[in-house]
Amino acid sequence: MSVRLVLGLAFTTVLLGVGIPAIAQAPEASAAAMTQAEKSNIHEYIVLLRENLRQEKGEILGAVMEFSPADASRFWPIYEEYNSELNKLDDMRLQNVKEYAANYSQMTDQKADQLTRQAFDFRKQRTELLAKYYDRVKKELGATTAARFLQVENQLLSLIDLQIDGHLPVMSHGS
Repeated sequence: MSVRLVLGLAFTTVLLGVGIPAIAQAPEASAAAMTQAEKSNIHEYIVLLRENLRQEKGEILGAVMEFSPADASRFWPIYEEYNSELNKLDDMRLQNVKEYAANYSQMTDQKADQLTRQAFDFRKQRTELLAKYYDRVKKELGATTAARFLQVENQLLSLIDLQIDGHLPVMSHGS
């Protein structure tokens, strides 16, 4: 399977199969106005979405990387550790998105600055995580394999970022 085809399928899957219903609300909808059942449903949706996305990312990565059985047995445990750490960072990002949604209609300069700095921190930590796992894969499987992993993972993360950012309304003028 060609890299271009796999990434095209990934793009289609992410764009058509992943949504952020809580954020796709009209900007004037307040997070406080949501009932507890709605919040619970959104939480469950996010959990399912993450599980599905994690599985699809793994399948795409496996298809592109074309590991031998020996290399696969060395790569996948490292990737699972990486994904576990990435999920913790994603929790930080999700919290930031929730704060953005909760404050959207009454955004202040101070809150906008705080949310933006938290977004920078998330990106910085994610880049550091990728560098850490690039080194681990490189040590185990060589620089070429590690670079391919990093390249494909970055492309998949970019698609996910695009999907999330595309559902966020642009910040309104603050006070």
